[in-house]
Amino acid sequence: MSRTRDFVFNAIGSALGLGLSPIAPGSFGALLGVAYAVPILIYLEVAWRPWAIGLGLGAVSAANHFLTPWAVAYWKDEDPGHFVLDEIAGYLMVPLLLPQGTLWQVGFWGFLLFRIFDIVKIPPARQIDRNMHGPWGILLDDLVSGAYAALVLYAYRWLGPAA
Repeated sequence: MSRTRDFVFNAIGSALGLGLSPIAPGSFGALLGVAYAVPILIYLEVAWRPWAIGLGLGAVSAANHFLTPWAVAYWKDEDPGHFVLDEIAGYLMVPLLLPQGTLWQVGFWGFLLFRIFDIVKIPPARQIDRNMHGPWGILLDDLVSGAYAALVLYAYRWLGPAA
């Protein structure tokens, strides 16, 4: 039973194996969030997008909370790099906070900006990453980075040319 459980938890925690990449596992893992968001951006009306994205964000955040103790023990690391549910959740903040964004803005630029902010860790993301542990510590710095990415895109939409 433990091998089956480990297989299933590993599949979920590594974003169906994307997070097992030897290079940039967080970036590859976050692509599952993009794959979830793109059909929503294409097929749902703007009014329904926050609900659909919020549902996915809630599910990923709950899975992160539930699976963090397993991931820490399995990978023997307080913040395992191959456990990428936090990156999925962080990226999903972008389409949640910018539901009127275009596919190009949210799908490409949102992903790119989120990954940059997640790597650089602008405060308070840096403090959260360093000082909080467990499920919330793993998750919250990514949510903050996603919010920063959405803020930059929102500022660009407000100040810049129509894209």
